[in-house]
Amino acid sequence: MRILFLGDVVGRSGRTAIVERLPQLRADWGLDFVVVNGENATAGAGLSAAHAKLLLEAGADCITLGDHAFDKKDMLSFIETEPRILRPLNFARTAPGAGARVFTATQGRRVLVAQVLGQVFMKRPFDDPFSAIDSVLNTYALGAAVQASIVEIHAEATSEKMGMGHWCDGRASLVVGAHTHVPTADAQILGGGTAYQTDAGMCGDYDSVIGMEKMEPMRRFITGMAKDRFSPAEGEATLAGTYVETDDRTGLATRISMVRIGGRLQQSAP
Repeated sequence: MRILFLGDVVGRSGRTAIVERLPQLRADWGLDFVVVNGENATAGAGLSAAHAKLLLEAGADCITLGDHAFDKKDMLSFIETEPRILRPLNFARTAPGAGARVFTATQGRRVLVAQVLGQVFMKRPFDDPFSAIDSVLNTYALGAAVQASIVEIHAEATSEKMGMGHWCDGRASLVVGAHTHVPTADAQILGGGTAYQTDAGMCGDYDSVIGMEKMEPMRRFITGMAKDRFSPAEGEATLAGTYVETDDRTGLATRISMVRIGGRLQQSAP
């Protein structure tokens, strides 16, 4: 199976890159399943129902959220009616929606997608992501109940993300990090056959501070004081993510490649 995971979509620039490029990538690369993290797609914080529909129409099979899952209040109700949107498993017990779901890909193949939030350096204490994902992976055995499984860890600390990769090794097709908006250069297949990358990066303008216009973040770093709200940078976006090929029989990865299309970053494609 050919799978693409695209990192955090940031603002109008990121949305435009998805709409303009994803349909052609699906055709050119023969993609069977696409996951897009959309939690920063609306004004840089949260995802509106209208923008969720835009990403799905562009070719996303599943949209994941994150710590900004419900910053846009209409998502509280929309996620209940749109099963292709996932919030983190360990967000809150009373949160609407689901944190893991099995989807149908091309040729009727079953794909599990699950998302967890990290605990280290995060603003609020979330439940243990390791035990949360353990239960899901034990329920949907790779190569049996599902032909592929994708685990996103939405977290600050690289160490926590790497720990999650090793925790899931051999039980997931792909473990990929998101949230920090900067792509890491460690795409690899772990010893047990799970593809791994610490952070897929963002789909946004990299002439920025992690997707935001530069002046306000710089002012806060220098003075410690806020003057304006953060606003997404609006230059040409780089579409950043992770491409994986898997063995349908085992569900394990046979290939992983970093993806960087358009914008300022050095280009990379499978």
